[in-house]
Amino acid sequence: IIARIDGRDVRLTNLRKVFWPELGLTKRDLLQYYLDVSAVLLPHLKNRAMVMKRYPHGAAGDFFFMKRAPSPRPDWVELCQVAPASGKTIDFPMVQDRASLLWVVNLGCIDLNQWFATSDDVDRPDYVHFDLDPGPGATFDHVRQAGLVVREALDALRMPSLVKTTGSRGLHVYVPIVRGPVQKDVWTFAKVLAQELASRHSALITAEYRVAKRPHGRVLVDYNQNAWGRTLASIYSVRPRPDATVS
Repeated sequence: IIARIDGRDVRLTNLRKVFWPELGLTKRDLLQYYLDVSAVLLPHLKNRAMVMKRYPHGAAGDFFFMKRAPSPRPDWVELCQVAPASGKTIDFPMVQDRASLLWVVNLGCIDLNQWFATSDDVDRPDYVHFDLDPGPGATFDHVRQAGLVVREALDALRMPSLVKTTGSRGLHVYVPIVRGPVQKDVWTFAKVLAQELASRHSALITAEYRVAKRPHGRVLVDYNQNAWGRTLASIYSVRPRPDATVS
């Protein structure tokens, strides 16, 4: 069908395709959800490149990452140019309004993964984040305790922090920062803090990125999501899980 959204025509396809068989939720339901939350979601996506994670066969199906904006596409879809250290410049789509939001979700993007910096300077982020991920033997209560440890450390540095659920088993902690440091410096700060917390709270926290070497029953304070080109699922993102949870 062609949906008229704020004066723009958006082509929506396969609306009856079941994306969550256990719940009977379809692609139409996914699109409707994002339309319903668009007013509070869009400010977190605006002017940021969107790394598309596409699930053409629903939450339980295979997925693939797509960075370059597909062509043909509507001429009102705005682009953000990102130049990797090696390789050609990539034109990412940006989700600037309700029409472009539905256009991206219609491509099979269940969760939304926006760039860490805005399009005017893609290497200088305005936040640092920590992904608190429970390993085998760790519970959500352990994750909560780890989150309080991270918050206490950030408070000591006079850095305000915000927390949200991942939509899975963990928490995401976001720290707004004044733009200035490049992404590598932001990653370095996150790494040093995570390793220091792991040293001080070794019975609860680990900063070991290699799965085989992580101690049992610990919560990973994952600083590597601050590496160049990495992203986290945005706030209000639906997650590709059997119970269709939201971050």
